[in-house]
Amino acid sequence: MTENERHVAPNNERGGWDVVAPGSSRASSHHETQADAIARGREIVGNAGGGELRIHGRDGHIRDSDTIAPGNDPNPPHDRR
Repeated sequence: MTENERHVAPNNERGGWDVVAPGSSRASSHHETQADAIARGREIVGNAGGGELRIHGRDGHIRDSDTIAPGNDPNPPHDRR
């Protein structure tokens, strides 16, 4: 786990998507769409000085990871998103 990390994960009880800090009992925020949760997660991590955003699929498994500046990405992408 990095010092500043958030996960975008499905909320099976309420529906929609949560932005959650590892080990936290409460979500940082809740959203109807995964895209909205990802945008808010990036904002939260960026405001805290950068870090990792882990994006889960509907099955709960991590499907993507994003390093938010000024985080240190050990494997930076070659494409320009």
